[in-house]
Amino acid sequence: MRSIDLSPLYRSFIGSDHLASLVDAASRAEKQSTYPPYNIELLAEDKYRITMAIAGFSKDDINIVVEDNTLSITGTKNSDA
Repeated sequence: MRSIDLSPLYRSFIGSDHLASLVDAASRAEKQSTYPPYNIELLAEDKYRITMAIAGFSKDDINIVVEDNTLSITGTKNSDA
């Protein structure tokens, strides 16, 4: 993975530090939220389907928890192979 240091460019613009940090934070957040690939489908007004690409995991390897209005999906691969 290649990263580009844009700090010399940002230094040439007065007051752009805040803007630069926002762009960097958005870039990092986007990379973190796209793995594993997933789709969220609206089936009805209050019904959704989430499909995730998690090849190699069985249902027993996946843990789905809803707590405080937050959905968490975690997976632990068993090394029984």
